[in-house]
Amino acid sequence: MTFSILATDGNGAVGIAVTSSSPAVAARCAHLRPGVGGASSQNITDPRLGAELLDALESGLGPEAALAKVTDGRALIEHRQLTVLSPDGRGAAFSGERSLGVHHHVVAPNLVAAGNLLADKAVVDAVAEGFTSAGGELEERLLAALDAGLAAGGEAGPIRSAGLAVVRDVAWRVTDLRVDWSDAPLRRLRELLDVWLPQRDDYVTRALDPTAAPSYGVPGDE
Repeated sequence: MTFSILATDGNGAVGIAVTSSSPAVAARCAHLRPGVGGASSQNITDPRLGAELLDALESGLGPEAALAKVTDGRALIEHRQLTVLSPDGRGAAFSGERSLGVHHHVVAPNLVAAGNLLADKAVVDAVAEGFTSAGGELEERLLAALDAGLAAGGEAGPIRSAGLAVVRDVAWRVTDLRVDWSDAPLRRLRELLDVWLPQRDDYVTRALDPTAAPSYGVPGDE
């Protein structure tokens, strides 16, 4: 019911974009930790697995070893699809033998893409290529990857939710956008990103140094 991409810009930022026929997919599947990396836990999702993957990365394990630690001998792991990526661009993926429908994953330098209940395995390949060929900010490239996957056929049914998040060099998600239910979640996510991206760095400044924060002209903040 889901396809996703984890990727890095090569400068330490890590982001994830995910879409699904289920509501609020990013609330369950998207896991990021600044300075540590990212993970996705999808396909009959157990959100605990994403946090465990990040804990394993933070302990010093590489992505392959982190994935092995979380999956080896785990009950019901055949139902899960997992991806993990470190800030240096190394990734790993796992698709359990009971992943739903047509499923596939791709691990390449600086990205991991995966999906289940797909129209075709080529969807995940298109997601990876869509990221690689796109330009702009990491957020823009992640969304371009989802657009490419949808254009290649997407899921077996319609997508209804989507999310996009990025961590950089501060202790929180500098971008964290979600569309929890929509007939066109990627279009709506694009609209949100168009509003958010020009202001993203200003909101980091507001947090770190309020004296240097720009005003947005809202009542009481002129």
